Amino acid sequence: MAFSSSINVCDLLQKARDGDESARDRLFQACRNYVAIAARAEMASWLKAKVDASDLVQQTLLEAHRGLANFRGTTEAEWTAWLRRILVHNAADFVRRFHGVEKRRAGREVALDGGDDSGRLGPQPAADDLSPSQVLLQKERQLQVADAVARLPEDYQEVVILRNLQQLPFDEVAERMGRSRPAVQMLWLRAIRKLQELLSTEY
Repeated sequence: MAFSSSINVCDLLQKARDGDESARDRLFQACRNYVAIAARAEMASWLKAKVDASDLVQQTLLEAHRGLANFRGTTEAEWTAWLRRILVHNAADFVRRFHGVEKRRAGREVALDGGDDSGRLGPQPAADDLSPSQVLLQKERQLQVADAVARLPEDYQEVVILRNLQQLPFDEVAERMGRSRPAVQMLWLRAIRKLQELLSTEY
């Protein structure tokens, strides 16, 4: 499927509300990679071990599909923020139910939406001049960026999620990935370069 840049989310939302089932299907397909990447990052904030976030993704999309009539927003940012709220709620239930964790590890949680309910996959950058590593943080491209991340090799995805979305120090990223710090730093640089290449080529 083509990147989400070719899809007008606002238009699909309106058509879906009007009963267009095709638009409804396209809307949720366009958001699947966003939810999948956000789910992996959310679970990484709770657990050191690798987890399969597919059940969390399915549950979140199912609830969003069933509850679409309850969504009152009109913009892409409001839509992704709504999906994130459903995801975070489901993640908390998932962890308590399957892993016996009652709360997140103190001092490690990083809000993926920047704390402003925007739905962004990361905190807001401090400067307007974005570096390659900050490309994930651009509010207006969240669905597109998630699609690009989903196209990366698995190890690239993992290092980007841990380093950029969770903002873990390289030492902890290396520990989680079972690699040396220099190896993880090199992997991360390659992942960011590839991600920027995908974004610049496909958009």
